[in-house]
Amino acid sequence: MTRQSTPSLQPLIGGIIAALLVVISFNSFVVINPGQAGVLSILGKARDGALLEGIHFKPPLVSAVDVYDVTVQKFEVPAQSATKDLQDLSASFAINFRLDPVQVVTIRRTQGTLQNIVSKIVAPQTQESFKIAAAKRTVEQAITQRSELKEDFDNALNSRLEKYGIIVLDTSVIDLNFSPEFAKAVEDKQIAEQKAQRAVYIAQEAEQEAQADINRAKGKAEAQRLLAETLKAQGGELVLQKEAIEAWKQGGAQMPKVLVMGGDSNSSVPFLFNLGDVAAQ
Repeated sequence: MTRQSTPSLQPLIGGIIAALLVVISFNSFVVINPGQAGVLSILGKARDGALLEGIHFKPPLVSAVDVYDVTVQKFEVPAQSATKDLQDLSASFAINFRLDPVQVVTIRRTQGTLQNIVSKIVAPQTQESFKIAAAKRTVEQAITQRSELKEDFDNALNSRLEKYGIIVLDTSVIDLNFSPEFAKAVEDKQIAEQKAQRAVYIAQEAEQEAQADINRAKGKAEAQRLLAETLKAQGGELVLQKEAIEAWKQGGAQMPKVLVMGGDSNSSVPFLFNLGDVAAQ
């Protein structure tokens, strides 16, 4: 009887082993790209030391790597607070931040995903930081001193998020709102200030007009005084001339010579003339 040959399983087994080795070898390395940081976990436990940019070995089958985006992240976070004068104030902030690559292991252990970081850390700390900044000033100061309000907010937020491995790069106040009652009060105050400024302007205008009237009256009085002095001086000269003529007619004496001032009082030139000549004429 002829013995039948059975096919050998060695090539098949060898192929399976080779395939497994290839799979294992591929799963034994992880590549961390620029802008990323990784956390190696073995049997579910995060290992110390973040995996930074480059290629890293990881034990096959029993390990996993969580990769975090450490580039700039931007989220809009709403916040509400009461001001120093107990007015309601609400705002919306745009927070630009990134994760500290060195601390991603701690972030992985305490917070987990990036969504958890935003909802459990960034949003609550933004709210608290806004309360700190708003409580230092009245609602009117919060509006007129917006840059100072933002500076206080930034300082509070930076100090709070830094300990969580979150680096704040920039913040922006997207919107700042206050209660309708305060808006009405601000409008009424602006109207009152405009009316007050208008009243001051009218008062100043009236004062300037009154001063102009006084100056015109002074000028007119001075002109009248000078005219009176001029007429008085001219009248005295005529009386002297008349008295001299009468004395000549009665006494037959030679007419005296009279000194007469010609022109105005400032530029007059004295000259003599004989009253007899005048009388003869």
